[in-house]
Amino acid sequence: MKEFKTIKDDGIVDEEIKKSRFICFMKRVTSEEEAREFINAIKKEHYKANHNCSAFVLGENMTIKRTSDDGEPSGTAGVPMLTVLENHQLTNVVAVVTRYFGGIKLGAGGLIRAYAGAVAKAVKEIGMVEVKEQEGIAISLTYAQYQEFANWRAEWQLEEFDTQFNTGVDTLIFVDKQAVEPVLASLTEFYHGKVTGQVAESRVVEIPIH
Repeated sequence: MKEFKTIKDDGIVDEEIKKSRFICFMKRVTSEEEAREFINAIKKEHYKANHNCSAFVLGENMTIKRTSDDGEPSGTAGVPMLTVLENHQLTNVVAVVTRYFGGIKLGAGGLIRAYAGAVAKAVKEIGMVEVKEQEGIAISLTYAQYQEFANWRAEWQLEEFDTQFNTGVDTLIFVDKQAVEPVLASLTEFYHGKVTGQVAESRVVEIPIH
């Protein structure tokens, strides 16, 4: 599996620019059909809007790219929106920016800034993740040891998964294959030999991009 970046969640970001309302809807998708269904759903919901412009990117290599200006001057909406997705190297994502015209014309440059800005703001607020296959490490801790676990994870910028609180704490972390040995050594050193990790199954995980 190839690694790729996408948005953390689906989301909506709303802003006003010179009395026009720009609403950016973003959704994770895996097919062109799914992307178009989402675009059509937004168009149906916001049928009174002046424009519902869109851009989407699909495939681990970002091979499928589509845009629509939906009545705005050519090149002022869909392409700027797509450019933001490309600049962030995001894929398997669709963006729709709905515009309710407020009576003040923005001009070509203003439109480009508004549509690109709406997507950029949405990406920033929603957040991004890297989707990749990593090796699992199973770790068992006492509750006292677990209180320090976040400090150790912060050193390696690791997330924890499937944490279970029973008589002790059982959790999983995932790291790149080449990092398994150094991470295990670091864990043992951090806990002065009282905690060791066990290599577990690999998994496709989503790592937040900070």
